[in-house]
Amino acid sequence: MRSSSQVDDSEHYEGPAKLKIWWLVVAVLAAGIVVVLGLVLGPASLGVREVLVEVLDRLPFIDTDSGLSAREQAIVWEIRLPRVVLGLLVGSMLATAGASYQGVFRNPLADPYLLGVAAGAGFGATVAIVSGLGDGIGTFDAVPMLAFAGALIAVTLTYLVGFSAGRIDPVTSLVLAGVAVASFFTAVQTFVQQRDSETIRQVYFFVLGQLRTAGWDEVLLVSPYVGACLLILLLLRRRLDVLGVGDEEAGSLGVDVRLVRLVAVLAASLGTAAVVAVSGLIGFVGIIVPHTIRLIFGFSYRIILPLTILFGGAFLVGADLVARLALEPAEIPIGVVTAFMGAPFFVLVLRTSRRL
Repeated sequence: MRSSSQVDDSEHYEGPAKLKIWWLVVAVLAAGIVVVLGLVLGPASLGVREVLVEVLDRLPFIDTDSGLSAREQAIVWEIRLPRVVLGLLVGSMLATAGASYQGVFRNPLADPYLLGVAAGAGFGATVAIVSGLGDGIGTFDAVPMLAFAGALIAVTLTYLVGFSAGRIDPVTSLVLAGVAVASFFTAVQTFVQQRDSETIRQVYFFVLGQLRTAGWDEVLLVSPYVGACLLILLLLRRRLDVLGVGDEEAGSLGVDVRLVRLVAVLAASLGTAAVVAVSGLIGFVGIIVPHTIRLIFGFSYRIILPLTILFGGAFLVGADLVARLALEPAEIPIGVVTAFMGAPFFVLVLRTSRRL
């Protein structure tokens, strides 16, 4: 017999849904617009035409003159473009991880931040930074490796604690478990960083979230992880839809529920660990983007996951633009910007989920 939470979830499960091409076109256009704005806007304003021509000039068989000086070209290629690309990767991964957790746990409030995964990854990255084991350069550097280990431990603890609560509602228990695990890892992280005062500033910016130090090394560092994890999660989108009817029904339809959960959690955790290692702790992306897509386009993960990848990247690049320009020439940590937007959105999702 299914629990009440499973019944509620199955009532909102929608059958096979088809992703419409024009939805993808809109998502690509949105991402393209914020990318162009990210390359153009800043302390040194550049023309849209000049920047586009400069980008086209680097394509094969195209030879044209953008009119940009050597300094302006360096701004585009060495400062702004890697920052924008990293924002796309981080936003896509965090948003998709959040959507996947919501499908796996059948909990509308689940995302990497609330489940303690980001805090666990932050702890692992802090250990690597403070101990000098890694510097964040290279695909197999100690920073993402320890961040992944911390993320995996955190989500395992959250899962065990959340589902061991007997009488508490599963949604409530999972959120409370995530808060407890995140608080624990945050406390341990603070203790570790106090052991080496010379790294406090580096850890401080890491905790607040930032893309301002982004370079091509960081992009190359996270790209393999993000690419592999997003592909795995995309391949699971049909099975995540089936999980929405409940474990017993999904099993009767031939889905290995435990295996799907394990693979999805591992992929989401590894991807989150990798991006957190270079961007710091950026919260609420995994709630804002997936739920906005659900409200506009539908509840099927065949729709949610592909659109989340595109809109997630666009959202974070847009948030980074606000962080860069709001108090120019100073910058607001991007985690502060997403928190300003995410806190009221979280309340909205909570109220909506109670009515569903």
